[in-house]
Amino acid sequence: MSSTAEPVLAAGAVLWRVVDDKLRVLVVHRTQHRDVSLPKGKVDPGETLPETAVREIAEETGLIVALGAPLGLVEYTMPNGREKHVWYWQAEVSAHAVESSHFESNDEIFDVEWLSLKKARRALSYPHDIELVDRFADRWKAGRARTFAIITVRHGKAVPPEVWDGPDSTRPLMQRGVDQATSVAPGIAAWRPSKIITSTATRCIATIEPVARLTGVRTVETHEISQDAYERGNAAVAGVVRDRIAKARTTVLCSHGPVIPDIIAEVARVTHSRIDSQLRRSAALSTGEYTVLHLSVDNPTSGIVAVETHSPSVE
Repeated sequence: MSSTAEPVLAAGAVLWRVVDDKLRVLVVHRTQHRDVSLPKGKVDPGETLPETAVREIAEETGLIVALGAPLGLVEYTMPNGREKHVWYWQAEVSAHAVESSHFESNDEIFDVEWLSLKKARRALSYPHDIELVDRFADRWKAGRARTFAIITVRHGKAVPPEVWDGPDSTRPLMQRGVDQATSVAPGIAAWRPSKIITSTATRCIATIEPVARLTGVRTVETHEISQDAYERGNAAVAGVVRDRIAKARTTVLCSHGPVIPDIIAEVARVTHSRIDSQLRRSAALSTGEYTVLHLSVDNPTSGIVAVETHSPSVE
């Protein structure tokens, strides 16, 4: 295998739940490899990483989950010499998800098992899996394991203003923007948002429509995060952000390049988070990109738990 081959991309998660006031994490017993690991799997063509994570979890364990905060990237060399890069999240599994799951032993996974942290560390076959469990355990001990997300999306590529005769707010998406919106929707849906709020601009409404369709969540249109209101100086970004953080439920906000830095800055202010280079990058989104800010359900003012930014899988 050539050392210049593209790495294999994959995604997975540390799945956790509380049973009788005791923390449990899930491990999978793999059939062919005869090992014990965390659920994960390879990216399918056209998928984004969050989409892969929830799909592979469902296929390997029968569990339908909402992603939580990211736990990091694991890189290693496979036996054939090719590099593999695996991104991991944490995900709390609800009692309903457990009751609704239908796992059956197969030629890939012959068993799944819920274990205490101590037993999981002993059972897992690979040091990097143990490190991920330890990373999650640190969040648990700090009271920051249960999270919700503020997902900020920049609209897809729109018809340029210089070739559009109507009001700026009515500019539609170009085909590239439509493709971007379609590409990112399953990834955004991986966090199972309970609220979708969008600018009233046509390009924002069209960008977030695939997410609304996938999740079944009704879209709320508002001038408060629109570019027109921002340029007039009467946007109400702070109120929208503070209300959503107070609700402590995962929310999607679809807005514009000039407005998004204010959204990110307001989240930082409310959570008492320092605006560092990662947060600044998370606000400088290209069309079709989105940033996920993870906040603690139990103590949202304790600082942002994690930040991640994702791009469409199309050019």
